[in-house]
Amino acid sequence: MGLLRALALLPLAPVEGVVWMADRLAAEAERQLHDESSIRGQLGELAAAHDSAEISDDDYDRLEEQLLRQLQPTTRRLDGEG
Repeated sequence: MGLLRALALLPLAPVEGVVWMADRLAAEAERQLHDESSIRGQLGELAAAHDSAEISDDDYDRLEEQLLRQLQPTTRRLDGEG
């Protein structure tokens, strides 16, 4: 019975591979989105761009707020709150 089932499901194998890969990519993207060292690095790059007048004060404030919001769930998890 297992052989027949395997043969019947064989055409779906590429789809399962794509789904598996999509899950892996989503997990990695989520990890990078909330990685504290990555966010802190982006904050440093943002500050450098602002200091060299590459971005305006308004853009700096908006982007910094976004990055700090991303950082908050990370620090809450580390503190045991989230």
